Amino acid sequence: MITGLLNNAGWHVNHKRVERIWRREGLKVPRKQAKKGRLWLNDGSCVRLRPERPNHVWSYDFVQDRTHDGRLFRTLNIIDEFTKEALVIRVKRKLNSTNVVDALTDLFILRGPPDYIRSDNAEFIAKKVRAWIGAVGAKTAFIEPGSPWENGYCESFNARFRDELLNGEVFYSLREAQILIERWRRHYNTVRPHSALGYRPPTPETFVPIDQRPTMH
Repeated sequence: MITGLLNNAGWHVNHKRVERIWRREGLKVPRKQAKKGRLWLNDGSCVRLRPERPNHVWSYDFVQDRTHDGRLFRTLNIIDEFTKEALVIRVKRKLNSTNVVDALTDLFILRGPPDYIRSDNAEFIAKKVRAWIGAVGAKTAFIEPGSPWENGYCESFNARFRDELLNGEVFYSLREAQILIERWRRHYNTVRPHSALGYRPPTPETFVPIDQRPTMH
């Protein structure tokens, strides 16, 4: 990721040089994780629904944290599994089925409904949200309890969200958490490189040079 950030900023270096500097400075090098295989059924079919295009599969999940006073808050994270874009992160003390439907409704208005929405089948809101999703023309792809690898995209996002923001910030109020989390989401989408995207961000910012901007006559 650091190599991608440097290259995107104009520093043309390879990952081996960055790794040498990383080790020399005593920084932590992430350990390589074991690869996970797909889950196959007896008939030879795969239970893994893999995203094939933007708006094909969205995932939503919840993450819990605390403000400085010890009070809990939760975030509703919705991502596009194909583009890796964090579509929305809602931050509230409590989240229920109405909050999920509201967030999805806003996204549907902006982007249209996806083909599938993946979520945890064990969530208490699953039945109510499932009925609503079916009514608007999308399909649900639920995850079996105790099988988080079936939602690897959202699990991976949640891990980065916690490692890169939640574990390093003290939120003195819910409003501060909302502002900083939204700022991180925008950075995640527009600046942070993703290895699965060739070390480019999901929705990089574009700038029009001054001499190419339309002029007033």
